Amino acid sequence: LLPDNPSQVGSVSVTVKVLDVNDNAPEFARFYEAFVCENAKAGQLIQTVSAIDRDDPQDGQHFYYSLAPEAANNPNFTLRDNQGN
Repeated sequence: LLPDNPSQVGSVSVTVKVLDVNDNAPEFARFYEAFVCENAKAGQLIQTVSAIDRDDPQDGQHFYYSLAPEAANNPNFTLRDNQGN
């Protein structure tokens, strides 16, 4: 509520400066190159990948992975989230 007396009303400009901008996109923790042997068995683990975000603490962000749309219905590939980024 504003007071009835205009001499009791004041205003001030406030500037907010954002100091930390999310300037680092998530990225793979290292370069990955996977190879599948011709005698690989169904369900065999081929590659484990991990991602990092240099703006967040290591345990502060969870990343979600998915197969590219063109591979999503391919029965030869599956992706399992191990809940460890």
